[in-house]
Amino acid sequence: MARDRFVRLQIMLDDEELTAIENWRFLKRMPSRTAAVREILRRGLAAEGFNLAQQGSASETFGVVTGPKEG
Repeated sequence: MARDRFVRLQIMLDDEELTAIENWRFLKRMPSRTAAVREILRRGLAAEGFNLAQQGSASETFGVVTGPKEG
């Protein structure tokens, strides 16, 4: 059964971040970049043991490849 999708979420990535996602996508044989990002999000939301973001953190402190910057 097809799911209706009503929200478009756009993100900006640098070349290194996009390469990491594309490499993961091909390694896992995902059918599309969108499917890969959805799977990564699903896994991330199910993950335990990560630190919460500090209140007032800027989005630029969170990278795909490097992770959150401390400070």
